[in-house]
Amino acid sequence: MDRPALDTPRLSLRPLELTDAAQVQPLFARWEIVKQLNAKVPWPFPDDGVHTFYRDSALPAIARGQEFHWMLRRKNDPEQRVIGSITLKLNGDKNRGFWIAREWQRLGLMTEAAAEVTRFWFQDLNQPVLRVIKARDNAASRAISLRQGMRIIAETEGDYVSGRLPSEQWELTFEDWRKMQHNNQTGTKSKL
Repeated sequence: MDRPALDTPRLSLRPLELTDAAQVQPLFARWEIVKQLNAKVPWPFPDDGVHTFYRDSALPAIARGQEFHWMLRRKNDPEQRVIGSITLKLNGDKNRGFWIAREWQRLGLMTEAAAEVTRFWFQDLNQPVLRVIKARDNAASRAISLRQGMRIIAETEGDYVSGRLPSEQWELTFEDWRKMQHNNQTGTKSKL
């Protein structure tokens, strides 16, 4: 499948390019961004960490058709600077992950991006279920999952940059997603 660009009312989601690393490095290499990410993220974060990850992991996975990575840019920013990223992975129990720079948090931007990427997951990729794993204390990420109608299917512990933390696995089935879309269009309340 091609590497499609996606859009929301306020964002352009463009496929990751190696040249994005220079913009992303200073935004991503912050404790408040990485502390609740998987322990595979090194800390302290190396000066070339984003470039190395894009070159050695993300771009090869994209080329194999296993992952999709988008850079978030505000449509009204004439310089089209990167403000965050969202990823889909076709294999495993963690299908979606995201981060957004601190200065762009709490504006509903990641909620928009997650909704569009979830639509892509179900409609374009024809996947039956979307699963995510997150630290239980990651309130902002939990809020997005709740808004999307996801439900907790397992509680466990996981290794994060900040240490071993209680974790939750969330799930959204195609059927439940479709009901939520129908309810949103008709203005009825979800019974999920």
